[in-house]
Amino acid sequence: MPLLEVSNVVAGYGGAPILNGVSIVIEQSDIGVIVGPNGAGKSTTIKTIFGLLKVTQGAVVFSGEDVTNSLPDRLVPKGLSYVPQEKNVFTSMSVEENLEMGAFTRRDDFSKTIEWVYDMFPVLREKRRQPAGELSGGQRQMVAMGRALMSQPRLLMLDEPSAGLSPRYVIEIFEQIVKVNQAGVGILMVEQNARQALAFASRGFVLASGQNRFTGTGPELIADPEVAKSFLGGGDTKH
Repeated sequence: MPLLEVSNVVAGYGGAPILNGVSIVIEQSDIGVIVGPNGAGKSTTIKTIFGLLKVTQGAVVFSGEDVTNSLPDRLVPKGLSYVPQEKNVFTSMSVEENLEMGAFTRRDDFSKTIEWVYDMFPVLREKRRQPAGELSGGQRQMVAMGRALMSQPRLLMLDEPSAGLSPRYVIEIFEQIVKVNQAGVGILMVEQNARQALAFASRGFVLASGQNRFTGTGPELIADPEVAKSFLGGGDTKH
């Protein structure tokens, strides 16, 4: 049974559909990457999965349970976490306080999880007392991911994790994402650096006009001449 199954989902803003039948399947071992041109519905897809936008048709099933239109506060305890592209850290709070905020749904001792996050992102241990707003863009992205991991998710969804980062930090963030996946957390991410992200994706989804255009492993999609020509040409697929 897949960890996440999105079936023919139609959704959008204020009644105007942006997604016109999107389908996605993710196993817990997967790194899934959603790419596509501007306005394809990439970010809309993960916002809809996370209950931030209303599904008008189709279904979202997580861990065998229909969670269509469930709100985030119900999804997080079930093992689903989401890191938005912008405003994803509390800038005036320290790194450690940000991480503690990520454990708000837990009633147990989460000190071991904080240590696990610090092992995953060693630079955060060094800067644990520093306000998150003073960190570099790449380090702030690590705080945002670390905070999302504090709820011990089975699936971590990331919206454009490399947006605005220097090339060095893009590589570092992608390496961290692989590391998190190897620790047993499924990944579903939207990414503007399409070719780089597909290179390590076990599943890739190319969206256009709110629909699936191509699906395959990352390397398969990179090797597909039509995908390369239409969607990877400029290497820039911002929405």
